[in-house]
Amino acid sequence: MADKFETLSQEQQEELLEKYDPEAGSRKLTGIFGWIVFLGLLSFSLFQLYTGIFGILTAQLQRSIHLGFALALIFILFPARKTKGKKHKVAWYDVILAIASVAVGAYWPLMIDELVLRVGMLTDMDFYIGLLAIILVLEATRRAVGLPITIIAGLFLAYAVYGPYMPSFLAHRGLSLERLVQTMFYTTEGILGTPLGVSSTYIFLFLLFGAFLVKTGVGQYFNDLAVSIAGKRVGGPAKVAIFSSALQGTISGSSVANVVTSGSFTIPMMKKLGYKKDFAGAVEAAASTGGQLMPPIMGAAAFLMVEFIGGITYWEIAKAAAIPALLYFAGIWIMTHFEAKRLGLRGLKDEEMPNRKEVLKKFYLLTPIIAVIVLMTSGMTVTRAALFSILVAIIVGAINKETRIGIRGIIEALVDGARTALGVAAATAAAGIIVGVVTKTGLGLKLANGLLDLAGGALIPTLMLTMLAAIVLGMGSPTTANYVITSTIAAPAIILLGVPDLSAHLFVFYFGIIADITPPVALAAFAAAGVSGGEPIRTGVQSAKLAIAAFIIPYMFVLSPELLMIDTTWTYLIWVIFSALAGMMAIGAGVIGYWMRKLFWWERILGIVGGILLIYPEGITDIIGLVTFAVLVALQVFLKRPEPSTV
Repeated sequence: MADKFETLSQEQQEELLEKYDPEAGSRKLTGIFGWIVFLGLLSFSLFQLYTGIFGILTAQLQRSIHLGFALALIFILFPARKTKGKKHKVAWYDVILAIASVAVGAYWPLMIDELVLRVGMLTDMDFYIGLLAIILVLEATRRAVGLPITIIAGLFLAYAVYGPYMPSFLAHRGLSLERLVQTMFYTTEGILGTPLGVSSTYIFLFLLFGAFLVKTGVGQYFNDLAVSIAGKRVGGPAKVAIFSSALQGTISGSSVANVVTSGSFTIPMMKKLGYKKDFAGAVEAAASTGGQLMPPIMGAAAFLMVEFIGGITYWEIAKAAAIPALLYFAGIWIMTHFEAKRLGLRGLKDEEMPNRKEVLKKFYLLTPIIAVIVLMTSGMTVTRAALFSILVAIIVGAINKETRIGIRGIIEALVDGARTALGVAAATAAAGIIVGVVTKTGLGLKLANGLLDLAGGALIPTLMLTMLAAIVLGMGSPTTANYVITSTIAAPAIILLGVPDLSAHLFVFYFGIIADITPPVALAAFAAAGVSGGEPIRTGVQSAKLAIAAFIIPYMFVLSPELLMIDTTWTYLIWVIFSALAGMMAIGAGVIGYWMRKLFWWERILGIVGGILLIYPEGITDIIGLVTFAVLVALQVFLKRPEPSTV
C-alpha cells in the first residue's frame, strides 16, 4: 500500500525526528563505543526484565541502578551540543561523565548498609556523590530531553536554597546545600522519588512492549487496517490518518515520533488527493498528539498518575480516559469530514486500497493489545500485564514468517526499547527534583492557594489559569515532566474546589499533551510541517483548530465527572455522550464553515454557540443547545445558500 504514494525515506524521517524531538538526536556509533552502547542498552533491558519477573528491588536500589544505566548511556549517545557531522565520535569528557554516572548508580547498591545505618547523616563522600548526581541529572536531561525542563528544575533548586529571599507569599526558611543534597539523592522524595520509580518499573516494560509490537509489524498493520476501514470514505486519507494515529498511540509515547512515522505515509496521501499542505500536516499532528490520550496504553504520564493519585489502578485510569479520547478523535473526524465535503474531496480508488481480505487475515497481530486489556481488567498488576503481553507479542509474531522476529529480532527489540527509555528516565529524574523541592518547601500549597486567590476562588477561572500553565509548561517539555509539575502545583488548586482527584489530574494531563500542537511552540505540528512542506505556524494554528475538542473535553469531565464513568448510570452516560457528539458536530460545522452546504457567517456563530451549550453538562444548557442544533439542521435543509454568480 505504501508504495502507491510518495513517502519519506528513513533518512528523512530521522532528520525530522532529530530536528523536533530532542530524544532522537543521538550519535550513530560504531566500533568499540557502538558495542559498549549495544551491550549497555541490552543489559539495561535485561535488568528491568529480571526485576519485573523475579521481583522489584528495594526502592533506592531499583531506582539508582535504573538511573545509573540511563545517565551513562545518555552521555555516550547524546553529544553536549548538536552539530552536523562527527556523530560517530565520543568526546573524552563524555566518557568521564559516563564513568561518573556509573559511580552514582552503583553508590546505593555498594553502600546501602552504611547509608541505612547513618540514617541521613552524610559523610563528605555521600555529599559529593549526591551533588554529582544532581549535576549529572540536569546535564543528561538537557541533552536527552531539552532545555526547558532543565531550566525549570534548576529554578526549583535555586528556590529551595534562596527561599528566605523570595517574595513574602513564596518565602520559606530555605534549605542548606547539605540538606538539599540529602533530600535529592538519599531519600525517595527527590531524584529517586516516585517519578523515577514509575520509570524503572511500569513505563520501561511498556516501552519494551511497544518495541516488540514494532518488530512484529503492528505499526504497518495499523496503517493498512486504517486504510481498509476509512480509505474509501469522503476525504478518506485524512480519516486514515486519524484512525491509524489513534492506534499508533498504543505503541508510541511521543507525539513527534508518531507524526513522523505515521505522517510519512498519511500526509503524502492527503496531499495527493487534494488537501492543502498546512491542513494535511495539521490533521496528522492533531491525531498523533491524541495518541497519548488513547487507552489501553496511554502516555508515560498516565502511569505516574497511578502513584500520584493513590488508591487507584492503571486500568481505572484507562477506563476513565476512554470516552474523552473517543470524543477527541470524533471531533477531529467530524472537522476533517466537513473540510473534505467543502473541498469536494474523494476517497481512495479501488486500486489505491489494500486487499481487504489480506488485511483481515492479519487481524491476529492485534492480539497483544487485546491481551493487555484482558489482563488488566482481570486484576493483574501492570508489571505482570506488560510482561505477559511482551510474551504474547513474540508468540503472535511467530505465527507468520513475515512477522517472525527470532532471537536477533528479540535482541533488537530489547535494545530499541531501552533506547526509548533513556529520555523518560532523565525527564522523571529531573521531575523528581521538582517534586522534592515542592515537598520540602511547601511550594505546592503556596502556589495552589495563590492560583485560587488569582481566580477569585471560582472554578472556571481556576481551570482556565491551570490550562494556561499546563500549555506553557508543556511547550518543548516532555509530557511526563509537564504532568509532574502541574499535578503537584496546579491540580491541588482544582481539587481544593471539590473536583474529584481523577478529574483534576486528567485535566492537567490533557493540556500538557495538547501543548504539542499549540502555537507558538507546537513541536508535533512543526514536525508535521516538515513532512508536508507546509508553513509551521499555520500548521500549528490549523492543528489547534482541528483539536478544539481537546480544549473543551477536559472542562466537560471536570464539570461532569460522569464522563469519566465516576458515580454515573448508563442512561445518563449515553445522554452525555450524545449531547457532546452533537455539540462537537455543531462546533465543527461552525469552525469549518460547512455542513450539508456552505454556512452563512451567522450560522457559523450559531453552530459554535449551540455546540458549547450542548457540551456544557447542565439541563437548561442542553435544552437550549438541542433547540439551537435542531434550528441549524432545519436551516441546512430548507435554507439554500445562493450559488456565486458565474457571469
